[in-house]
Amino acid sequence: MKIRAAADCRFDLVSLGECMLRLSPPQHGRIEFAPLLEVWVGGGEYNVAYALSRLGLRTGWIGGLNSSPMGAIIRNHARSAGMDVSYAVERKYDGVGRKDRIGLNFTEVGVAKRGSVTLYDRGHSATSGIQPGEINWKKLFQDDGVRWLHTGGIFSALSDSTRAVVAEAVKAAHEAGTIVSYDLNFRSKLWSSQQAIATTKPLVPYIDCLIGNEEDFAQVLGYEAEGVDVHKAGALDVGPFKKMVQRVVADYKNIKIVGTTLRGVKTASINDWSAIMWSQGQFYDGLKFDDLEIEDRVGGGDGFASGFTYGFLTGKTAQECVNLGVAHGAMLMSTMGDTSQITLDELLHVAGGGSARIKR
Repeated sequence: MKIRAAADCRFDLVSLGECMLRLSPPQHGRIEFAPLLEVWVGGGEYNVAYALSRLGLRTGWIGGLNSSPMGAIIRNHARSAGMDVSYAVERKYDGVGRKDRIGLNFTEVGVAKRGSVTLYDRGHSATSGIQPGEINWKKLFQDDGVRWLHTGGIFSALSDSTRAVVAEAVKAAHEAGTIVSYDLNFRSKLWSSQQAIATTKPLVPYIDCLIGNEEDFAQVLGYEAEGVDVHKAGALDVGPFKKMVQRVVADYKNIKIVGTTLRGVKTASINDWSAIMWSQGQFYDGLKFDDLEIEDRVGGGDGFASGFTYGFLTGKTAQECVNLGVAHGAMLMSTMGDTSQITLDELLHVAGGGSARIKR
């Protein structure tokens, strides 16, 4: 896979997608009984750029912001990690939230047999209102230069206009020689499978890297992993999934990477965790963490995506890349909140097989 030289680009990675404010009871509390809610920043595509900035890469995020204090929370959070937000679409807050809001989600972090739950309050957001032509893709991809663009199905699902914007973005990136990764990320609360398939299939010829689990591929691209029950407890059989991936890459020969996490849910607090990756004709099995203790599972998939993307952008082998993804996802789930609090040294230690012995 030919990735543009770092010296020729201002950005190693830019992500396109919505960032929201998450409101959660402390620890594993219930929203209904919460006397206070903690504020966290996060969003599928945003999380990847944020993590990579913490790992030392030059990243940017494109989404909608407004002039409210809620917009300032996101802006400050991004800048604190060194992320560029100069291409974000800025809106004037109307003081009421009739339009151009900052999206909210209310999340309960599960424990034991009670799973995590997320409720959305993201209608009429600044990101969903981004219009085609508002972002100068030529300046970004050709003048500034971007090595890797990351976006996905959540952004595409938000509105008719974001579907047009994502099509603009992946085509412009492809024409500039930028690697494009797309997290299929099906959300049934946002759109139907029929809408997802109709929107996504025309995008795939411009995409180099697909990320998704077996349900995502079925709901967003129409490829079934035969014999797989995603709702059944325990580890998944990867055999049918690998066969499905082979059908996808046979139909779309431009795809160079397919990555997916493997999660066996024993309880909300104990998961088996791993991943597989297909790269240029070969499958790679990632590290396996059986009985992984989970503090907060939200963002684990984004942790995987940012970990393996870091590997490719820094010249690692495919096996090293999938191991970095698994390790980063596991470590991200050891902390509260959606975004990574992991350092590069910690990531390399765990990806290399290091233990959790105390450091003194």
